[in-house]
Amino acid sequence: MNIQLFIANGQHVSFAQAICDLIEASAAQRGTGIARREATYIASKMRGGQAIIALGGPSGDQLAGFCYIEAWDHDKYVANSGLVVHPDFRRAGLARQIKAAAFGLARDKYPHARVFGITTSAAVMKINTELGYRPVPFSELTQDATFWNGCRSCPNYDILQRNDQQMCLCTGMLSLSKQEEEEALKKPKSPSITKIHIK
Repeated sequence: MNIQLFIANGQHVSFAQAICDLIEASAAQRGTGIARREATYIASKMRGGQAIIALGGPSGDQLAGFCYIEAWDHDKYVANSGLVVHPDFRRAGLARQIKAAAFGLARDKYPHARVFGITTSAAVMKINTELGYRPVPFSELTQDATFWNGCRSCPNYDILQRNDQQMCLCTGMLSLSKQEEEEALKKPKSPSITKIHIK
């Protein structure tokens, strides 16, 4: 299956409505929340170089998958959102490739930001864990009201409201920033404990 991943740009804007439709259809199929997006919003992400698009098919111009990034709290956090794969391209590891590319894009554009996401998908949780995310309470994620307002179109929004925005059916996941990870690698390792024999 010939599929190429691109950092989306203005040339990909024609796919914006198809991406929105695919996200909505995927949410309806799963019965749990992927917040609804508007085509103008997706197009703005593409024009800003803040999205990954996968194209495939015989002529390489069929929408195969998509994911975008967005910074929050004055660039302290960045989220990968809207991950979706077209049904014709599923079960080939494409979601993992798109997610990894979006994760790399987020860390390159915002090296000081922690990358986070919320999801109900066990498959996405597995991919996130492989990328270095860990499950966290919502209190460790962005507190920007605009981010959480994006959940309003989710069928589970009432659960989030009832729990004072502290928990929902989604799992919050968070990774260190690129800078934090690089600094951790520079730190000297603690001396290892050697075995001693006591007579």
